[in-house]
Amino acid sequence: MSMVPYKITICGLTELCLHGEAGITHVLTILDPDHPDPDDFRAYPPHRRTVWRYHDIVAEKDEMVAPQAADVSAILAFGAQTSGIDHLLIHCHMGISRSTATAVILMAQSNPGQEEAAFAELRRIRPRSWPNSRMIGFADRLLERNGALVAAMKGHHATVAAAEPGLADLLRQSERAGEVP
Repeated sequence: MSMVPYKITICGLTELCLHGEAGITHVLTILDPDHPDPDDFRAYPPHRRTVWRYHDIVAEKDEMVAPQAADVSAILAFGAQTSGIDHLLIHCHMGISRSTATAVILMAQSNPGQEEAAFAELRRIRPRSWPNSRMIGFADRLLERNGALVAAMKGHHATVAAAEPGLADLLRQSERAGEVP
C-alpha cells in the first residue's frame, strides 16, 4: 500500500552506489554535522537534494547536535510540497534511524489516523529500521496525533526487536536502550 504519491527508497551511505540508476528525482540526506558530503551523487542523474545535519541521538548531549522540532518541521514542509517527486531517496549513515523516522513522518503526514499502517509500510520498504524516537515524538506533537504516532513506533520497535535480535542487543548497549522493549 503506497502511503505517499511517490516511491520511497531508504538506505545508508554504503548503499548509495546501488541507486544511481533507479530514477531518483529527489534526495533527503541526513548526516552528522561533521561528516563529509558523499561523492556518490556525482553518478546520479539530475535530482533535487536537501541536506540536514544532526546526530542520531534521542536526548541532548554536550558537543552533539540533537534533532530538534525545527528539523521535523522542515521534514513536514518538504512533505507539503510533493509536486514533481517521482522517486524519493532518503538516507542517513546506516539507513536505520534518522532516514526511517523521516519516511514515517512523511507517510503519517499524508495519512492521519493511519499511524500503524505507516510503520507497517516502513517495514515493507526497510525491514531493518529503528526510527529515531525523538524525531517521532516531535512529529507526533506537530501533527497533533496525541500519542498515536509514538504508540505505533513502540509497536514497530517491538516487532523489529523480535525479528532482529542482534539489532535490539546492539541498541540495548547504547543510549537508545530505553527504546528497546
